[in-house]
Amino acid sequence: MEDAMEDVTEDIGQDFEALRPLLFAIAYRMLGSAVDAEDIVQEAYLRYQAADPHSIRSTKAFLTTVVTRLSIDQLKSARRQRESYVGAWLPEPLLTTAGDQPADLAALNDSLSTAFLVLLETLNPIERAVFLLREVFDYDYAAIAEIVGKSESACRQALHRAREAVRSGRPRFHSTADEHRLVFTRFLEACGQGDIQGLEAVLAADVTAVTDGGGKASAATKPLHGLKIVAAFMLGLFKRAPAGLEYELTEINGRTGLIVRQDGAAVVAIMADVVDGKVAALWAMRNPDKLRRL
Repeated sequence: MEDAMEDVTEDIGQDFEALRPLLFAIAYRMLGSAVDAEDIVQEAYLRYQAADPHSIRSTKAFLTTVVTRLSIDQLKSARRQRESYVGAWLPEPLLTTAGDQPADLAALNDSLSTAFLVLLETLNPIERAVFLLREVFDYDYAAIAEIVGKSESACRQALHRAREAVRSGRPRFHSTADEHRLVFTRFLEACGQGDIQGLEAVLAADVTAVTDGGGKASAATKPLHGLKIVAAFMLGLFKRAPAGLEYELTEINGRTGLIVRQDGAAVVAIMADVVDGKVAALWAMRNPDKLRRL
């Protein structure tokens, strides 16, 4: 009897581990927080362990439902917390270097971009869940309806609203990974050299810069808009940088980004959105709580 129980426990663990990357992928895109996503996935595992195996028709469907519903509840709570958040809120940067994720999920890196995650913040929790499950993870309407606990008709309406919101906020032309790296590298070189003309040449006229310090690190409390203002801000940041910092180009949220380290610890992560060969948006993460995984 004891051996049989051990076999069941081992099977549960193996089934769960096979689905862990997918579950984390859903939770992270829902919440924009790797720490919260990991907590959600762990809670889903505990519920899976406690459930009657005979009541679970599909392990994937069961775990996806638990993770999505927990994420919806967490997102509702998080939105209230963000009302008192100091300064601008940005999603937690996530390393996505080769080998960090299964090939089938690596193909979804566009849905990990900071620009995309920021755009998802305009959706309510149900719209966000329906949009991600349908547009990113390719679930059918029947499955989505069961997962979020709504009718198929309600899910179709939620998806329509979400698509309209996302479409209105998305640029028409996306940069390739190679173009992004090239433009972002030119941007960094101009910043490092104090080259104002070179910097203005690589920034879009309506560029926006957002800094997240969370009240725990110095940061601009409001987004900065316009080429001149953003250029001056970025040059000031690099000019005032203390000696001994280490600069690491790496893949963050599916695109080339920069991690700045001091004594080995990440102190800043800079991400960008490149549109039509120009830097259209910049995000600088300074909140130490969101840099620990880096």
